[in-house]
Amino acid sequence: MILTVTPNPALDLTWHLDRLTPGETHRADAGAAQAGGKGLNVARVAHAQGASVLAVSTAGGRTGIELAAELAASGVPHRLVPVAAATRRSIALVDQELGDTTIVNERGVNPTDAEWVTLVGEVVDALPGAQVLVISGSLPPGAPETLLPLLIGTARDAGVPVIADTSGPALLLAADAGASVLKPNAAELVEATGIADPVDGARSLIARGVDLVLLSLGADGMLAVTASDVRHARLETPLTGNPTGAGDAAVAACAVLYADGVRDPETILRRATAWSAAAVLMPLAGEISDDWEALEQRLLVAPFTPVFREDSL
Repeated sequence: MILTVTPNPALDLTWHLDRLTPGETHRADAGAAQAGGKGLNVARVAHAQGASVLAVSTAGGRTGIELAAELAASGVPHRLVPVAAATRRSIALVDQELGDTTIVNERGVNPTDAEWVTLVGEVVDALPGAQVLVISGSLPPGAPETLLPLLIGTARDAGVPVIADTSGPALLLAADAGASVLKPNAAELVEATGIADPVDGARSLIARGVDLVLLSLGADGMLAVTASDVRHARLETPLTGNPTGAGDAAVAACAVLYADGVRDPETILRRATAWSAAAVLMPLAGEISDDWEALEQRLLVAPFTPVFREDSL
């Protein structure tokens, strides 16, 4: 079973526009609202691909009620801890002409200490049935610095490997606490480490004890960095679409393989890159195209050469 934790969930609101013009009024068809936050997206993708999952998160206020209702309708197994503060919202505006997406993420409100204790308790209760723990997404402002080390350390003590997808100081906390896999993007890696070179930045996380860094390069694909090797996977021609949730699909791929006992970095890189690309083809986060196997066959995988196009993310 894949156990996911989303410390800062969101009600994801998505509108598709013919063209987004700053400063102008836009009209759109009815948007979509679904339970989101990175960990919930990971669970949604893995569940849709037949994996056993359990998603642990929080829900509060009117947005939390809507999040809980949509999550229940989705069929994704979950446990939601009630909190007093309203669940945040994330707004995605998809420009269909340009093929890109503008995102506004509310920061979220920090749960109380008692609410955090309840969430940690839900994770601890579920760990005996887990093959891998995924901690994914941002932390709300003011979240205790002990949260990630506690979750990761508890999982490691139970013999459960941890995949973490977070940013800022939390990325370093996850590395120091013993996460097996980290999945930053290029900007998050620089922000956390202060190192401009992507391989050097990833290796700095390896030096802290991480086994594998999956580094998203946007249109340029993905790197798998270990202590001894760097592999690069990409499509010859980048896809256009909605990149929201592409990184979550990559984490879901890694989690599914880890739950099956697969540890080979290139195998994980291929699947993660293919699922990430397949997510770009879908209108909403938490979904991947059925064409992911064909995309995996089209991947170019080789030792990394640091040459970037101007449109790299």
